[in-house]
Amino acid sequence: MSAAQQTTAPARRILIVDDDADLLQLLSMRLRSAGLEVDTANSAEAAINSLDISRPHLVITDMRMQGMDGMALFEHIHKTIPTLPVIMLTAHGTIPDAVDATQRGLFGYLTKPFDSKVLLDQVAKALQISCAAAQPGKANDWRASIITQSPMMEDVLTKAKLVAEGDASVLICGESGTGKELLAHAIHDASPRAQRPFVAINCAAIPEQLLESELFGHVKGAFTGAVRDHKGLFQSAMGGTVFLDEIGDMPLVLQGKLLRVLQEKQVTPVGATQSVPLDVRIISATHRNLSAEIAAGNFREDIYYRLNVVELAIPPLSRRREDIPLLAKHFLAVLAEKYNRKTNGFSAEAMETLISAPWPGNVRQLLNVVERSVVLSTTPLISSVLVQQTIHKEEEMLMSLEEAKSRFERDYLIRILKITEGNVTQAAKLSKRNRTEFYKLLQKHQLSPSLIRQSQDLPT
Repeated sequence: MSAAQQTTAPARRILIVDDDADLLQLLSMRLRSAGLEVDTANSAEAAINSLDISRPHLVITDMRMQGMDGMALFEHIHKTIPTLPVIMLTAHGTIPDAVDATQRGLFGYLTKPFDSKVLLDQVAKALQISCAAAQPGKANDWRASIITQSPMMEDVLTKAKLVAEGDASVLICGESGTGKELLAHAIHDASPRAQRPFVAINCAAIPEQLLESELFGHVKGAFTGAVRDHKGLFQSAMGGTVFLDEIGDMPLVLQGKLLRVLQEKQVTPVGATQSVPLDVRIISATHRNLSAEIAAGNFREDIYYRLNVVELAIPPLSRRREDIPLLAKHFLAVLAEKYNRKTNGFSAEAMETLISAPWPGNVRQLLNVVERSVVLSTTPLISSVLVQQTIHKEEEMLMSLEEAKSRFERDYLIRILKITEGNVTQAAKLSKRNRTEFYKLLQKHQLSPSLIRQSQDLPT
């Protein structure tokens, strides 16, 4: 990429919504003449469909339209993409409604007929805010590791850029495998603390008896095995960011100690008598519903409000399928180089399989599927058969313990019936179960001994 390409600002894209074809054309001409990209929709319903596919930097909508009106469209946008600015075009009679909407988040309104200069001034101000997180070059490096073209993820990233500028505690919610630590690191990289340490700890992966020492440190002799002073996570991150992953798995006793650290902004290592002042930013993450955990008595409400000053929710991969081809191609390129393979793409059917898969393990599962496919592929294009087999293997690994037990039990019953040629008495004896119990198991799995006997009689 040339220096010129690097410094060229990305096009600002505006969606105009109006059921008046003449006004739609006039607005489009004025904005395009100002060097802006313009998409149009002749109804609020069409605008919502457009927003589901791609996100503009600004929406300009008329208030009075047939069907869903501009105010309802604004309410929909404000609820689903709250960082997307909306400018309303309104007649004099609806000015009070527009003023009321500005108090609820509408960026601004213009009365018709409007002056072109006033329009462009409003547009420029709105774009200055909405495009803050989409600057070229180094200004965008903070989010380089997050690969997305999803409007939902773009909204999360816009919020992340805004929150990164301050020091408020952030709680990142999302299913396992969605990339919560990547987002936490991106917030750190976009913050004034970017040159200081980013220290992550998985609260679910460290034994409870060691977690306090890992977080807060200890002094020599504090307990058996403490042969020297240990700073701990918080002191190691001084001036930077502490990322507490799976905070919902932190033991209750330790939650109380963490609360004191957050309130007093100082930490006392295990076995120490003196506290150490702290200067860290806290980002935490969980796949659990913490409100439900609080209700169940597993999580403290007071620490929840300390950690959840700003909440960012990462949508699961199944709700942002437009990212799947982008992520799959990226993983393929990285992994083909890692394993020195000449695999360079997916067949059309393979990509369709990837896009339509359920992905309960989210981006992490997609990465595993692509890696396995790259390793096993013997052709330049990965086939749909290989992708399907790989996804099936991943799903087996991701199933719950109960599902795994049920599948094993069913397979076991089939095998033992085949061995005994459908003889239930012998099968029950071999499995060390009485006949009644064995029949109940067969009914549970909807298995019939007669079908096993018939299969044994079939010619081979």
